[in-house]
Amino acid sequence: MHVTLIGTGNTARGIGSRVLAGGHDLTVVGKDAQRAEGVACDIGGEGTVKTAAPGARFVKAFNTTFASPLTQGEVAGHTLDVLIAGDDDEAKPKVAALARDGGLKPIDVGPQARARELEATGLLHMGVQDTLGTSFASALKIIV
Repeated sequence: MHVTLIGTGNTARGIGSRVLAGGHDLTVVGKDAQRAEGVACDIGGEGTVKTAAPGARFVKAFNTTFASPLTQGEVAGHTLDVLIAGDDDEAKPKVAALARDGGLKPIDVGPQARARELEATGLLHMGVQDTLGTSFASALKIIV
């Protein structure tokens, strides 16, 4: 599968690392060509600059896991959970497969309307970092 990441920050590096670990192709897209190429080269993909994505599909995923744990693929020996929300019945399983192929555990949390809750969950996770003292190296885990 070919994946295009929009963004050149630490999260792009983390997600990109998992995409490549799963054996998939990766393109990194950003406003600055040199930065996109630098990120892609750092993690072994290719970098390009683009401005529009006609026909793009939307699935919310990966925002509740920090870049460093994504790059490592685990925290304290535990597989990372990837919470996925979306309405696209074709794209959602593909994102789940990307997560699984990269050594992560995908969890479907429901429709695109849940994206707002995933944003709040990510913010809460960021908010407790000082209390935990983990320097953004922690992860959220659903245990059943």
